[in-house]
Amino acid sequence: MDYEYLINVIHAFQYVIYGTASFFFLYGALLLAEGFYTTGAVRQIFGDYKTTICGKGLSATFVGITYALTVVWLLVFACSAVPVYIYFNTWTTCQSIAFPSKTSASIGSLCADARMYGVLPWNAFPGKVCGSNLLSICKTAEFQMTFHLFIAAFVGAAATLVSLLTFMIAATYNFAVLKLMGRGTKF
Repeated sequence: MDYEYLINVIHAFQYVIYGTASFFFLYGALLLAEGFYTTGAVRQIFGDYKTTICGKGLSATFVGITYALTVVWLLVFACSAVPVYIYFNTWTTCQSIAFPSKTSASIGSLCADARMYGVLPWNAFPGKVCGSNLLSICKTAEFQMTFHLFIAAFVGAAATLVSLLTFMIAATYNFAVLKLMGRGTKF
């Protein structure tokens, strides 16, 4: 019963991931188009540092939206670290069971408890797996693949965060330069 709830949450989360990926793809395409229109080559075609109020407003809007998305994505990045932490702890416990010479504890006392991390409710049964049962779970291909996918998601979230920060810095610089050039200021 408790596992059915967890499976339903996972399925709902998959659709959230699909929507988020689609949104960021479209937003990235918009940022790419905006980036093309603020490059030096386009400025040479259309005139030297001639900008409109609409162009400045569009750039400022993209900086603001990207700032809000960066704050939200910082939360996603932090949340993607939690499953990596849980799986790493479970994997470390499995390594201790697989190689008993590395620990002084008995194999039967080494456990992984999903309830401790809030993955399952406290009254879930069985929420805890110990000893050779845990080792058999850790040896499955699904466990290994899931661990690698969580690491890939964590690295992807970090890369997205870095790219959002880089865009914000570059767009803010472009906005400031265009504003100064519009006043006739020379560097």
